[in-house]
Amino acid sequence: MGEAIAAALLVRDFQVIGVGRGSAARLAGAGYEFVACDLAAPGEACTTLATTFASLAARRPEHVCLVNNAATAEPVGLFGMLTAPAIEQSLTVNLAAPTMLADLFCKVFASDTMERRIINVSSGAAGSTLPGAALYCVAKAGIEMLTRCLAAEQHGDRFRAVTVRPGVIDTEMQVFMRGQPRDRLPGVAMFEGFHSSGQLVPPDTAADVLVRKLIEGPVENGKTYTYQELAG
Repeated sequence: MGEAIAAALLVRDFQVIGVGRGSAARLAGAGYEFVACDLAAPGEACTTLATTFASLAARRPEHVCLVNNAATAEPVGLFGMLTAPAIEQSLTVNLAAPTMLADLFCKVFASDTMERRIINVSSGAAGSTLPGAALYCVAKAGIEMLTRCLAAEQHGDRFRAVTVRPGVIDTEMQVFMRGQPRDRLPGVAMFEGFHSSGQLVPPDTAADVLVRKLIEGPVENGKTYTYQELAG
């Protein structure tokens, strides 16, 4: 999904900075910069990105947006099946990393002379329990609270923080979830059903909607949007 969002921005002539362990072949050109960071080590990632963000701020952009999209579905399993290191890594990637990136963004892009947005990618799992995917649910609920806290604290007229629940997207995460054994993910049939019934939305289709509505269009500070609402 992150790749698709970046691609949708590039075709609109946005300057895009990709952040992650690896980039994608189609994300290339004068408007694209990639910064290799492992968000499982967010402290180190923020140290690296502080320089990148400062360089961007020095160029005095009119509009800057952080999209917190990276996430992991692992580990899958009921409580009692998990391990402490796996729990720590899951919550680090899914919640600590976007929280730290949001903090860095607010530090570097503090001036209200530019329009600033933070878009936190959540999930319907933020509001529903999914036995076997509890860590993902917990982190996504935290992501939505992060958005509300940002909206409450950052008082500039040109700052906005929003959450989006992008729905069921045809990504590797869906492949991973529907491949899980039922003893670890009792609701695996739901993911199998998304695929067999053709409900999965192509990433490029969803990305086009998210960019048009949440990055280019007006948004309500602190709001959680759903893909169905945006695409309707």
